[in-house]
Amino acid sequence: MEIKINTDRNIHGDQRLKEAVRALVEQGLGHVLSRLTRVEVHLQDVNAQKGGSDDIRCMIEARPEGMAPQATTHNDADVEAAARGAARKLRNLLETEFGKSDRRR
Repeated sequence: MEIKINTDRNIHGDQRLKEAVRALVEQGLGHVLSRLTRVEVHLQDVNAQKGGSDDIRCMIEARPEGMAPQATTHNDADVEAAARGAARKLRNLLETEFGKSDRRR
């Protein structure tokens, strides 16, 4: 399973940041991670230099095996909080979708 992390020009995507986001996503997705083929994380500073309370947006797209891609977005004050929130939302979405899929079988 591959985790790809993308940042916009306003977020410095160094190795430390990528490792921290990768760990947050893996922790946030928990047990559903084993059913995914790829996860893409997109980090964006919505207001650039202006700042603000919820100006960091994290969009996470997951590609589950045998299903359509699923994505969630979360805005928060910093990168770690935005990634944590988006991963939590995605885990809840995927648990629901996997539950529906498993019941059909």
